[in-house]
Amino acid sequence: QVRLVESGGGLVQPGGSLRLSCAASGRTFSRDAMGWFRRAPGKEREFVATIAWNGGNTYYADSVKGRFTISRDNAKNTLYLQMNSVLPEDTAVYYCATSPWPGATISSKYQSWGGGTQVTVSS
Repeated sequence: QVRLVESGGGLVQPGGSLRLSCAASGRTFSRDAMGWFRRAPGKEREFVATIAWNGGNTYYADSVKGRFTISRDNAKNTLYLQMNSVLPEDTAVYYCATSPWPGATISSKYQSWGGGTQVTVSS
């Protein structure tokens, strides 16, 4: 399985921006879909966004659509999540993951997971 390490989390004010990164190493990174999930306090892990291996197909949860942008740089083996106009309800631990199934929004379809990075949105 691919190894994933998230970074870029931290404290940000409502309306602000933050960019998360996910550094990957492994055999299938360039051809696997990748996704971001998050787990808010007291809630199960939920889907945020996913991107195909070639970067040409993306899908977002309704709650973040228009505010977040997922992208990947295969040459750098890195996945990104640009978070704009953040809201307090975006507070969560954010995880990146890989999947052989493009467009997957269910966590069980993702094979490798990072350890997560904390995002806190507060004034």
